[in-house]
Amino acid sequence: MSASLSTSIALPTTDQLRDSARSSLQRCGVDLTILDATVKTSITTRTPITGEALFDYPAADAADVEKAIDDAHEAFLRWRTVPAPVRGFLIKRLGELLTEHKEDVADLISIEVGKIRSEALGEVQEMIDICDFAVGLSRQLDGRTMPSERPGHRLQETWHPLGVVGVVSAFNFPAAVWSWNTAIAIVAGDTVVWKPAQLTTLTAAACSALFDRAASESGAPANLNVLVSASAADTQALIDSPKVPLISATGSERMGEQIAPRVAARFGRAILELGGNNAAVVTPSADLDIATRGIVFAAAGTAGQRCTSMRRVIVHTDVADELIDRLTQVYGRLPIGDPFTDGILVGPLIDSKSHANMAAALGKAVEQGGRILVGGVRRDSNEDSYYVEPAIVKMPGQSEIVKEETFAPILYVLTYDTFEEAVALHNDVPQGLSSSIFTTDQREAEQFIAADGSDCGIINVNIGTSGAEIGGAFGGEKTTGGGRESGSDAWRAYMRRATNTINYSRELPLAQGVSFA
Repeated sequence: MSASLSTSIALPTTDQLRDSARSSLQRCGVDLTILDATVKTSITTRTPITGEALFDYPAADAADVEKAIDDAHEAFLRWRTVPAPVRGFLIKRLGELLTEHKEDVADLISIEVGKIRSEALGEVQEMIDICDFAVGLSRQLDGRTMPSERPGHRLQETWHPLGVVGVVSAFNFPAAVWSWNTAIAIVAGDTVVWKPAQLTTLTAAACSALFDRAASESGAPANLNVLVSASAADTQALIDSPKVPLISATGSERMGEQIAPRVAARFGRAILELGGNNAAVVTPSADLDIATRGIVFAAAGTAGQRCTSMRRVIVHTDVADELIDRLTQVYGRLPIGDPFTDGILVGPLIDSKSHANMAAALGKAVEQGGRILVGGVRRDSNEDSYYVEPAIVKMPGQSEIVKEETFAPILYVLTYDTFEEAVALHNDVPQGLSSSIFTTDQREAEQFIAADGSDCGIINVNIGTSGAEIGGAFGGEKTTGGGRESGSDAWRAYMRRATNTINYSRELPLAQGVSFA
């Protein structure tokens, strides 16, 4: 990446952002005295918009985390006996409060993550949508009835609340991922201990305050959702406690490698949403207008900091030149800057580490034969914020850097000649989250979603890799972790299954014709 700076970006002052954050927090019900309190340990909240500090927020320590687990467990013992439709009333109220405070939560997301306005509002809408889904689900937590081989007997399946769910969320979706887990867990009869990313402490505080208000107004017990803003070291108990039967963690593959064995060692469950090295296959029959739009949003949206961001385009040699020309032209005029400004499409990277990782990845790509076609330059803003031009890199083939996920707006372009080659290139990475194909050939589309096609948990046709709806289960395979959240039957992971055999006869026949007399 070039070290030079170009095209100065006008930014709001940190004081303006600080005042906006205070107002949003207050309207959401957060006690602002915690921002001014003198505490032993604190988390310094920052904004990537200017790169400067906002507030010192009180940090939980290991003892606080232990207490949070105990409090959530005690609440669970009461909550599990509440009828599921009644549990749904709480989530219905939460959805109403999120609708009322949509602007406030979106402001905090933009301030802490740097998301452009429409994406921040979209994240809150996703929270509202999952609340709607969960309310309906509260009347549909159904099990099967199966025929028995024995006369006068019936088999049935029942689902029961599981316990405390530990939710570990990442910075890039600081509110939506919590809501995916919490809305479903609450209607399932579980309780939640939430460990948010330290980069997004304020957003977490606002969401938790709205949840607490919804619980109070619904007559629900306290401590159904307990927020622990703490370091990874101080939240080890959340990973290791037998009182937390389920850990739902979103983050890096490295994080998953550390968490999964420890949860498994105590026979707990884990929902892991880890790396994504997502690709689109563009075939000769593709509508290139649609492909260009889908690729640009998926690759450059959220400054490439989504787990579903597109990292690779695998394009047929017959249309490669035209597609590359279209993409580079669009990239060359992408509006980059203050995410609160109308018309801006690309905000800042989260911090200096992300910028350094992007620079290192581009350097490796060039070393491995790649050619930067556009972007990769840091824009002039101030010393502490990192606005970069999304980059497109033409690669000679599948190389080691292409197999790595860099959480930044880098799009690698590779070419192919046969469909089988495209699928092989697509699947030849460790991650398996999201994928897409752009084609108007139904046979190619069907092949891509077939068992020997894409090996990802999400497979799209004629849309990009980003922008999943809450109605479908969200998650991926391989080093992505294999977990599923949000819609479809993902609720089953938050409950325990019991198989029941009911004998309503006056006899006691044994299964499989066994005689024991």
